Amino acid sequence: MNRTYHVAWAAVARNDLKQIIDHIAQDSPGDALQILHKISQRAAELQSMPDQGRIVPELKEQGIHTYRELIVAPWRIIYRVSDTTVFVVSVIDSRRNVEDILLDRLIK
Repeated sequence: MNRTYHVAWAAVARNDLKQIIDHIAQDSPGDALQILHKISQRAAELQSMPDQGRIVPELKEQGIHTYRELIVAPWRIIYRVSDTTVFVVSVIDSRRNVEDILLDRLIK
């Protein structure tokens, strides 16, 4: 029997997504909607397969193994699994310094 998880978005992750979509929409509203759909769909897949993402390499190097990621290039959906809930904690543009962003957000 397959277990179903609830996917919950942290406020910071929702804000990340909003900033990404707003930025893209300035030049192309249609592209922004497509990207919103792609990221939302990919995160929704975590309901049935929360362990599909890899452990975040930058955090793994620091001995932190509780955070995983899904890639919707060039964005990284960072999440952690707890009991029956998957918490999406960030959506980060991988072209930025991801290690500094993650360590600042997740360690504090």
